[in-house]
Amino acid sequence: MYSFYFLLILFLFLFFLFKTIYSKGPNTQINTLTFQPEWRNILRKYVVFYRTLNEQEKIEFENRVLKFLNKVKVTGIKTTVEETDLLLVASSAVIPVFAFPNFEYTTIKEVLLYPDFFNESFEITGADRRIGGMVGTGSMEGLMILSKPLLRKGFSNARDKKNVGIHEFLHLLDKEDGKIDGIPDIFLENAPSLLWMQLSKKKIDQILKNKSDINPYGATNAEEFFAVAGEYYFERPGMLRQKHPELYHFLAKVFKQNLFQKFNNNLFVRKKIRRNDPCICGSGKKFKNCCGQPSGAGFHQIS
Repeated sequence: MYSFYFLLILFLFLFFLFKTIYSKGPNTQINTLTFQPEWRNILRKYVVFYRTLNEQEKIEFENRVLKFLNKVKVTGIKTTVEETDLLLVASSAVIPVFAFPNFEYTTIKEVLLYPDFFNESFEITGADRRIGGMVGTGSMEGLMILSKPLLRKGFSNARDKKNVGIHEFLHLLDKEDGKIDGIPDIFLENAPSLLWMQLSKKKIDQILKNKSDINPYGATNAEEFFAVAGEYYFERPGMLRQKHPELYHFLAKVFKQNLFQKFNNNLFVRKKIRRNDPCICGSGKKFKNCCGQPSGAGFHQIS
């Protein structure tokens, strides 16, 4: 009799021990974080958008990054999750909706970081590994998958008009009204959706005719065009304004952010830049082969 109770108690102890150890999943942070002062250095180093903000806006950005991380888990699948990864995922979420202080994503519970590209079966080995990011549906509802190297590349190179984190969170923003169709609810609030449909169709036609510098992946469908155009807007607002003024002004109205003005006002480098100097954007290339000629008397603006 006593042996039965002993075995029952032992079983319950082992059950709760196992549940405690494994319920959090591998490489997942506990969602009771506080904002660390050293995180500001990471944000300043990698997140150009953060550097465009004034001091009060930076505090708001930090608070919203922290709020996101305390609501959404970030889990590494066969890779570690470092502080930089946490902050880049959260920044990807905050940037598109920064002008909407009360906005919260309602369809995301966890972000999975993969060590590389993956295929449609979510495998990281074998053939057809061409996917760098995905918003989950069906059995994967509530999840987002991002390639960790591609996430980091998106923020370390802020001039290629590509950022997988922002791209996938734009899809998630699009999904807030129940479907991913390239026309999120914020269009209905801030800009005419019919005008957007006409504009996106025109731009997709230009891509298909090889008459556009917009990422060709944007011509896949309306939802991909929205995400690709958004990447372009948040990475290179100056170039978008110059080459696609109608698209720039539409997105500025949708996202309620005049990024061209913000970048111009806050991203000046006050030093003489020689043509053969390393480019200040951190690409590793010479300035003459990357960001171009200085703008004005000894100033260079990143846009």
